[in-house]
Amino acid sequence: MSTDGGVPSPESVPRPADIAAENPARARADVALGRLPAGMQRKAGWLLDRWPGRILLQAAAGLGRIEVFDRSMTIAAQFFTSVLPVLILIATLGSNSDQFADAIDMPKQSRQVLEGALDEGGATFGILGAIFVLVSATSLSRALARAFTAIWEVPRPPSSLRSAWRWLAVVLVFALSLVIVRAAIEPLEVLPPRELWPRVVSLAWDVAIAAFVPWVLLAGAVRARMLVPGAVLFALLMITVRPATQAWLPGALETSADRYGSIGVAFTYLTWLYVASFCFLATALIGRVVATDPGTLGRRVRGERARMAESTDA
Repeated sequence: MSTDGGVPSPESVPRPADIAAENPARARADVALGRLPAGMQRKAGWLLDRWPGRILLQAAAGLGRIEVFDRSMTIAAQFFTSVLPVLILIATLGSNSDQFADAIDMPKQSRQVLEGALDEGGATFGILGAIFVLVSATSLSRALARAFTAIWEVPRPPSSLRSAWRWLAVVLVFALSLVIVRAAIEPLEVLPPRELWPRVVSLAWDVAIAAFVPWVLLAGAVRARMLVPGAVLFALLMITVRPATQAWLPGALETSADRYGSIGVAFTYLTWLYVASFCFLATALIGRVVATDPGTLGRRVRGERARMAESTDA
């Protein structure tokens, strides 16, 4: 029996006795709903028991659990101190600073500093220097591994020399992606419609990166198909964030360079990296909620519907 235009009555909404143990976020929401008028309690409770309400509630609780704001700042700082030195190393080995500077929209003032540093240090960088840069850069991978173990609530993969390739692979993928995506987009910009193909390439690359990074860092503890919802959400979100970044970042870098010099450029890059890191972690968490939801979409992501059909046929 339902009331209020299709909203179920309290008797028709399931309330398991052990809801606090199975779903603490829902239990806390029930406590908050208890302060509302009876009519609003029924409507709000009905919404929270449906798919959008469950996803929103679990996502909000998960973002608080993993401390997404603090982790995003940590990842942004690690990205700045890990990936940018690797990019400088690549530019040094390739003797081409323009491609690197274009990839990160570096302002003219900072380009001159970069060119001078490469001219002075390129010949003396050496193998030991390159190894030190790469080893130091793996701190980003370890920080991301801690974040994803918190998101998926799985044991952290053991740290050993055997797993070092995973850390290095993530750093190199991040570093090379800035150059690879730009190189892949340039030939497609002349094809009609000119605005479509660059977005398609960026979308596909973002999905691949957002699925590959947690899969490799967690050593396959989470199935790849479970990572797809978060990867797709990240790619879709970046379709909006990236044009806004491209419109804001160059001007912000020039202004920061003129007013504060290199330190201003560094803080501007950190701001940009913080936004990207927040999007990366938040969509990964929401994707986890979608993939583990007991509803139809969650079962399809996990492949449970297919397995049920196979067992029925057998």
